[in-house]
Amino acid sequence: MASSFCKHSPIVHSPTTSFPSRKITLRSFRFFRNGSPTTAVRCSLRRPEYIPNHIPDPKYVRIFDTTLRDGEQSPGATMTTKEKLDIARQLARLGVDIIEAGFPASSEADFEAVKLIATEVGNVDSDHIPVICGLARCNKRDIEKSWEAVKLAKKPRIHTFIATSEIHMKFKLKMTPEEVIEKARSMVAYARSLGCNDVEFSPEDAGRSDREFLYEILEEVIKAGATTLNIPDTVGYTLPTEFGQLIADIKANTPGIENVIISTHCQNDLGLSTANTLAGAASGARQLEVTINGIGERAGNASLEEVVMALKCRGEQVLDGLYTGINTQHIIMASKMVEEFSGLRIQPHKAIVGANAFAHESGIHQDGMLKHKNTYEIISPEDIGLLRSNESGITLGKLSGRHALKAKMLELGYDIDGNELNDLFTRFKAVAGNKKLITDDDLVALVSDEVFQPQVVWKLEDVQVTCGSLGLSTATVKLTNVNGDEHITCSVGSGPVDASYKAVDLIVKVPVTLLEYTMSAVNEGIDAIARTRVLIRGEDNVTTHAVTGEPVNRAFSGTGASMDIVISSVRAYIGALNKLLGFKNRLKADDPSESKAVNALK
Repeated sequence: MASSFCKHSPIVHSPTTSFPSRKITLRSFRFFRNGSPTTAVRCSLRRPEYIPNHIPDPKYVRIFDTTLRDGEQSPGATMTTKEKLDIARQLARLGVDIIEAGFPASSEADFEAVKLIATEVGNVDSDHIPVICGLARCNKRDIEKSWEAVKLAKKPRIHTFIATSEIHMKFKLKMTPEEVIEKARSMVAYARSLGCNDVEFSPEDAGRSDREFLYEILEEVIKAGATTLNIPDTVGYTLPTEFGQLIADIKANTPGIENVIISTHCQNDLGLSTANTLAGAASGARQLEVTINGIGERAGNASLEEVVMALKCRGEQVLDGLYTGINTQHIIMASKMVEEFSGLRIQPHKAIVGANAFAHESGIHQDGMLKHKNTYEIISPEDIGLLRSNESGITLGKLSGRHALKAKMLELGYDIDGNELNDLFTRFKAVAGNKKLITDDDLVALVSDEVFQPQVVWKLEDVQVTCGSLGLSTATVKLTNVNGDEHITCSVGSGPVDASYKAVDLIVKVPVTLLEYTMSAVNEGIDAIARTRVLIRGEDNVTTHAVTGEPVNRAFSGTGASMDIVISSVRAYIGALNKLLGFKNRLKADDPSESKAVNALK
C-alpha cells in the first residue's frame, strides 16, 4: 500500500568497504484491508557501525533528536522524568541515532532524568542502542554534570557550546574572539579528559558568525578532540542557499574536518528549518538535529518527521542516495506522545503528522484519489504508522463491547489491554450512552485523557457545581491522594470553572498562577466531547536556561476531556498540578518498567 513515489531503493555498499555493519530490524505493523488484519513486512535498512567521528557509509545520515532538551524549552512543554523516559524509549524504537536527553546542569530534576535515560535507554537490549547525549555550556561544572549524567550509557556523548557571532561575544559573553577560542578548546579537551570519547561542539549563532573565525575555532576544537561539529542557525536567520554554502565552506576550509562529523541545527524563525537542514545535508552534513513535531525555542526546530520523510521520499532521486536508519512506522506514535506529554497541539495542516495531512476534500482531488492514491499522495499514511479510518469497517456505539473497542484502538495505533482497557471502556460506555456515534476523534480524546497523564498525585473523584445568573457559582470537589485519602471541599467563584479551581486549590494547597485556559470541541455537534488545555506556573520551579544561562520559572500544561465542560476543565487543571508536583518533588519512575502510555503505543 506504500506510495511508489517514496519507496526506499536498496542501499548498495561499496565492495571495498571493510567496516562491519549492524542491521536494524524494523517491526511489522498491522493494518486493515477490507476488514481483515494483514501484516506488512518491511525490509531492514543497514545501519553502519557507530564510530563517533566517522560514518563508514558516506550516504548514511545520523538523526540527532533534541526533543527532550531544546523541545522542552517551548513555553509550557515541561515534562516529568517519567514522561521523558517514555519518550526516550519511543525515540529508541523509532531508530534515532542520538538522543539529547537534556541539560543536566539546569536542575537536579533534569540531571536525574538524563541519568535515568542513560541507564535505561542507553543500555537497552536491542539491535540498536542510541547514543545518549547531555548538553553543557563551556564550563567545567556543566561538563562534569553532563558526564556524570550520561556516563552509564553504552554510548555516552557530551555536547558543549559557546557563542561565536560578534553580537553574542560582545554583548552576551563580553569576551574577545581569542578568549572564546581558548575557552572552547580547553573545555573540549576537558570533556575528553574525563573519559568521554564522543564530544560534540557547537559554535552558537554560527549562521551570523564570521567565516574565517569559524574556521579557526573549529580547527582548534578538532585538535582538542571534538568528534562532531554542529553548525547551528540559532536564530533561524539564513536562507537554504546560504546555509548550504556555509556547510560547504566549512567542509572546504577547516583543517582536520575530514576527521569529524558535520552536523546541522536549524531553528524555524523564518519557517525554513527543514529546508535549511536538507540544504546542509546536500552540502555534506551527516548528522541532522531535529525534534518531534518541530517543537522548541521560539518558532521551534527542524521537524524530525519532515526531514526524515523528505530524505525517504527524495533522497535517492535528488540527494545522491542519502538515507537514515529511522523506522518511519513509529513516527505517528512518537508524535502523539510528544503532543500529549508536552501539551503542545499540532496544527491540522502540519506536514506529515497533522490531522489534514492525508485529508482530501476537493472534488477533483477525491476523484483522483478514488482512481489512484498516488495522484494526490506522495507518501502513504501507512508509511508513518497511520491507518485510514474507513478501511476497518468498525463503527462503535453504545452496544459495542470490549473486543470491538480494542480492535478499533489497534487500528488507531494503541495496543491497550488489562486495567487500561477496562478504564477506557468505562469512559467509552459513559460517552456512548449520550452519543449516537463515536468518532475516531472521540476515542483519541478519551485515550489521551486516560493514558497520557502524569503520575497521579491527586485524582478527581467527583465535582458538583451550581451556577447561573441569580448569584455566585458554587462548586464541591472530591479528590483522593496517592494514599487513597479522600478530601472534600467547596468554594464559590465568578463561574463554575473558577469555583471548581478554587476548591481544588483549597485541597492541594500549592499556589499557582493560571497562565492559559483553552477549550475546543473534539468534533461537531452539541454532544461533542470538550477538550481543555491549561497552563500554570508555580512559585519555585526554577531551572537554568540552556542558552542564556538565566533562571527560568517553568510552566506546566495539563489536558482533560469530557462531555461536561466543567469536568473537562477540572481534569486539565489537576493534570497540570500533578505534573508540577511531580517535577517539584523530583518524582522518578517507581521501577524501570514502562508506563501504560508506552505500553499502549507498542
